[in-house]
Amino acid sequence: KVKNNSLLTDSVRVSSDSSFSYPPDSMKGGQTKSEATSTDQRLKTRGRKKKTTTTTKDPNKPKRPPSAFFVFLDDFRREFNEANPNNKSVAAVGKAAGAKWKSMSEEEKAPYASKAESRKSEYLKSMQQYNMNLASGTNRGEDDESKSEVDEAGGSNEVLIKYF
Repeated sequence: KVKNNSLLTDSVRVSSDSSFSYPPDSMKGGQTKSEATSTDQRLKTRGRKKKTTTTTKDPNKPKRPPSAFFVFLDDFRREFNEANPNNKSVAAVGKAAGAKWKSMSEEEKAPYASKAESRKSEYLKSMQQYNMNLASGTNRGEDDESKSEVDEAGGSNEVLIKYF
């Protein structure tokens, strides 16, 4: 047995005398405060990037179809609001809908899944048409139907705008 007042364990000095102190904060992690601040400054300047311009969304692009749960949520929201007309919390409706959806069996979810599938097939058809229009270049900007037209038959200078 070695009788020594100080033993070195896991790079921390343990001794029997009461004058033991931990290393100062500047020595933790192997960096001094000056090194840490210079690294922080270096990272701040290096991390700056030019803002990239975001592309705008095409308003003519079809919206993605809702999932079976969101089809269910439409019906559930109507029923819940009729049963609880004083409820103003969106979170309460969402929590109640989620709890009911989890408790439903696959047979009860089937009608909502079939509606979601039909909406998905409609979406795929409209996306195919949209992509065809994009490829041909007719969907860029405004369509012929959305442009304003001058009413020539009436002889007035009124502008008719068609919204589709």
